[in-house]
Amino acid sequence: MATMTSLIGLINKIQRACTVLGDHGGEGMSLWEALPTVAVVGGQSSGKSSVLESVVGRDFLPRGSGIVTRRPLVLQLHKTEEGKQEYAEFLHQSRKRFSDFAAVRQEISDETDRITGKTKAISNVPIQLSIYSPHVVNLTLIDLPGLTKVAVEGQSDTIVQDIENMVRSYIEKPNCIILAISPANQDIATSDAIKIAREVDPSGERTFGVLTKLDLMDKGTNAVEVLEGRQYRLQHPWVGIVNRSQADINKNVDMIVARKKEREYFETSPEYGHLAHKMGAEYLARLLSQHLEYVIRQKIPSIIALINKAIDELNAELDRIGRPIAVDSGAKLYTILQMCRAFDKVFKEHLDGGRPGGDRIYGVFDNQLPAALKKLPFNRHLSVKNVERVVTEADGYQPHLIAPEQGYRRLIEGSIGYFKGPAEASVDAVHLILKELVRKSIAETELI
Repeated sequence: MATMTSLIGLINKIQRACTVLGDHGGEGMSLWEALPTVAVVGGQSSGKSSVLESVVGRDFLPRGSGIVTRRPLVLQLHKTEEGKQEYAEFLHQSRKRFSDFAAVRQEISDETDRITGKTKAISNVPIQLSIYSPHVVNLTLIDLPGLTKVAVEGQSDTIVQDIENMVRSYIEKPNCIILAISPANQDIATSDAIKIAREVDPSGERTFGVLTKLDLMDKGTNAVEVLEGRQYRLQHPWVGIVNRSQADINKNVDMIVARKKEREYFETSPEYGHLAHKMGAEYLARLLSQHLEYVIRQKIPSIIALINKAIDELNAELDRIGRPIAVDSGAKLYTILQMCRAFDKVFKEHLDGGRPGGDRIYGVFDNQLPAALKKLPFNRHLSVKNVERVVTEADGYQPHLIAPEQGYRRLIEGSIGYFKGPAEASVDAVHLILKELVRKSIAETELI
């Protein structure tokens, strides 16, 4: 059996291939949707971005007010050997390595704007980011836009529902693990993340609860009942997180230092000391990585079946259009030239009369066009009465020798206008015949 590293890495490769092919969710069960994933869900200001950055150990996500995450971010973490340099790669810039994580943040923002424009709109087209670091575990997370209750200036009236629909499209899939993030300084009963997770996963089998901002709770209160699963029970354990303070963020406090401070907080806390061994971002990352591997192992048969189905469909398509004959480029070029010459021969025979087809084009100009021209109302348009009327109306103040030139011009332009309909109809008829002849020629070329 493959190791956890290779299993999650393999799923990551399949996921990237699906994204390149435009398969990133939608109607029906696609291969992308069949792959086990961890979707991060939370309301705005729930600490969602801080949790992700704590898991990675780097500042790399755009920050600001309102909706900052406006496209799904597929974040693939790859553990490397100690001492190796950390770097990031985007799927849309696969040849460029980012070692400056401030540049990663800017690229996420710029790539979002490339799809949504410099607006506050959202898009379901994902951004794919891989981070290679000795400080992470092998894990794939999908960061989704934060749930919101009201639209602000610059957002459409449907933005609240649009975000909820996008989140649902990910977390309602049976292979999706839900990471529901809620702030501890708010009532868990009103948590946006828990509310939507409960609707799509009422048993709590796919949901991991994360409680942030434990250090910001009112004095004399704590979240022990939630963390121990007594207030809201899930199948998996709740994990508490202590995010960096805004002051730490402003001072660019190192994430590794922040992780250490988080461990010290739980270890020295009178309320949470007994839970310290299963609290914090590092524990959360290991927990999710182990569970993701477990789910992948369970889903391997169905994933293999979907891949085999896709291979069969591609083979059927290859059989239909024809498989490659030659291997080296020179032989391929020769084969293509042979096919082009064979097609040219058959197509010319259709046009020149060796095969049926060219006679139909001749018929358009010999029968269809003349018949249409004969029906044009030239007798009425060029009648003596109409010519007299047009010439009289054109008799202005300018001198003329016999009759006003403007009158003749109007008569000629009016007559030419009548030709437009029959001419366009003839062009369309010839176009349809030529398309049919091309299809026939291709089919007959394949039989030669």
